[in-house]
Amino acid sequence: MSKKLSFKGSIIPGTDEQKIKLSTMNGKRGYKITKFQIFASQPGATGAGSYEYLCQVFSRKTSPSAVVDFTNGDLMAVAYLEGNASNQYTDNQEIIFDNEMTNQDIFVTGVDVGGGTEPVNYYLELETMSLNDTESTQLTLKDLRRIASR
Repeated sequence: MSKKLSFKGSIIPGTDEQKIKLSTMNGKRGYKITKFQIFASQPGATGAGSYEYLCQVFSRKTSPSAVVDFTNGDLMAVAYLEGNASNQYTDNQEIIFDNEMTNQDIFVTGVDVGGGTEPVNYYLELETMSLNDTESTQLTLKDLRRIASR
C-alpha cells in the first residue's frame, strides 16, 4: 500500500540546498516524486520585480546552479517559474520530473536566473511504497554505482 508525503519550504536563491531526509536504516521504503511546484514569495507585490526561479531536486548533495543538465543521473526534477513585474503577462511555469524511485535522502536547490534574491517557495509530493529485499538492494546498488561513476 502506498501513501503520499508532502514537503514544503522556502529557498533563498543561490544558497545551499535543503535536504529532505528519506533514508532509513534498512532501505525498505521507496519514494517517487508525484508533484513538484514552486511559487514566488511575493506574487503580484508592488516592487517585487521580475523573477526567473529555477529549482531542482537531486538525489545527491550539490551546489545551486542555473544550469539544467538532463544527462546528470542525480537530477530528479526541475521547475522553472517566470514572472513579470508589470503583471501584464501571466506567470509561466514548467515542471519536469523523472519517474525514478529512491530510498535515499534528496536535495532541493534554487536560483533566480535573473539574479534576484527574493525567496522562492517549493512544494514536493512523494508517493511512498514498501520495498522487498531485492528492490531495496537494487536501489542501493544503483546509488552506489552513481557515486562510483563520478
